Amino acid sequence: MGLTHLTVRNTIGLTCALMVAGASLLPTASAQPHKTVERPPELATFYEQIVDWQQCQLDSCARVQVPLDYSNPTGKTISLAVRVIGSRDLPSLIVNPGGPGSGGIDFARGIAGVMGPAIRDTFSIVGFDPRGTGDSWPITCLTGKQTNTWLRTDTTPDTPREINQLMSQAAKIGQGCETFSRELASHVGTNDTARDLDVLREVLGNNTLNWLGFSYGTSLGTRYAELFPQQVGRMVLDGAVNPALDSMELSQGQAKGFQSALRRYNSQYPGSISTINSLLAKLDKNPMPASKQEPLVQNEALTAIFYSMYSPTLWPELNIALGKAGRGDGASLQRIAYSANDQIGPDKFATNLLSAFYAINCWDYPATPRAEGLARSARIWSKGALVPEISRAMSWGNAPCSSWFDHADTPPQPARSSTESPIVVIGTKFDPATPLSWARALNRQLPTSDLLIYVADGHTAYLSGNACVDTYVENYLVSGQTSGDKTCRQ
Repeated sequence: MGLTHLTVRNTIGLTCALMVAGASLLPTASAQPHKTVERPPELATFYEQIVDWQQCQLDSCARVQVPLDYSNPTGKTISLAVRVIGSRDLPSLIVNPGGPGSGGIDFARGIAGVMGPAIRDTFSIVGFDPRGTGDSWPITCLTGKQTNTWLRTDTTPDTPREINQLMSQAAKIGQGCETFSRELASHVGTNDTARDLDVLREVLGNNTLNWLGFSYGTSLGTRYAELFPQQVGRMVLDGAVNPALDSMELSQGQAKGFQSALRRYNSQYPGSISTINSLLAKLDKNPMPASKQEPLVQNEALTAIFYSMYSPTLWPELNIALGKAGRGDGASLQRIAYSANDQIGPDKFATNLLSAFYAINCWDYPATPRAEGLARSARIWSKGALVPEISRAMSWGNAPCSSWFDHADTPPQPARSSTESPIVVIGTKFDPATPLSWARALNRQLPTSDLLIYVADGHTAYLSGNACVDTYVENYLVSGQTSGDKTCRQ
């Protein structure tokens, strides 16, 4: 998608990894609903597998086997890393931080420690690294050096030369997936991961799937509800993504969302918009001294700004970093950008975050526009924007998926599920990454869902420090009954 990286690690005061990516065309009016999945006999081996659970710290860890290709279940298999926090005799609550591209093992350990005691008494908390991420057959599309080159590429091109350079670097991502991970690259989409979830559900000994998904994790949960409606248990979709939107529509929604967040940031730190625009203009011409290894470039500054809008708890750090950049020191902004991308050195990364992000997004959606179309959207979206470069970057960030080698067969379309289980959809009013309108749309699309609105800044709501939200979510998870639509205020 042309989305910022939809990940939430809200157990340590909501932070998110991010970069801009791309994918897709308008959904067709004749799009058919997702068909529920019937389990072929060949999958019995996976559903009935005996898992070798090992003690890891105070938890239980294992690897669960799944088919690489569900259309060929007797072919090659891959294994998923899974961690269970708490007693395996309890029903499982599987948690997912979003992404795509982020693993869920560490996230599960973090979130389990801050959930209410009633949750821990009712469920074991389960985290897993989705296929292609973390320790579950991580996909490689870029080397460390190539990843750093991409992150330092100008994503707001002004000249034909800069446009050609951007499109050339973007094309290398898909080419790298085919070169380094050819087999896996066609089997990392949301459909495959949703089917993995059903295998995981059964292996864990659950008749239904209990799910707490944030950001992109709402897309996974929604797809599961479409494919396996009878197996839906208690499902919370926090920071909901509207499945009916194509990548450019999603990007446009986020472009507006981040402009709104910047307006609210400026109200707390007056003059920030002027400072940001001036800084980005300077960086567009010349890098700024930062670390000993590399100077700060405009794309890193944009990443730091995007990242910081995910939570007002990050605003003070951004304000300090902008002040230092105004005095010619870009090191603090560069450190924020490094954190956003799991970067630990100029050519070193702690995870395969960006490779997996593009591989999954670009596979999930039809191709995005080529350079001419991206340029047109960049012009339209940035017209009248508080920070025009932010909106321009949201459009041009779709470049990698404009030349992707292949795409999933399913076009974007409204969610359709025959599940009778109650579902909770959550939207935060000033969420820049998943606008409230998306949660409203998903709520309309899922007839058994109730909508919880959190009137606050930041991305996602549960465990962000609001007792009203946390009580609503935890009461639902424990009881299985929703309390109707509700609004909580900061």
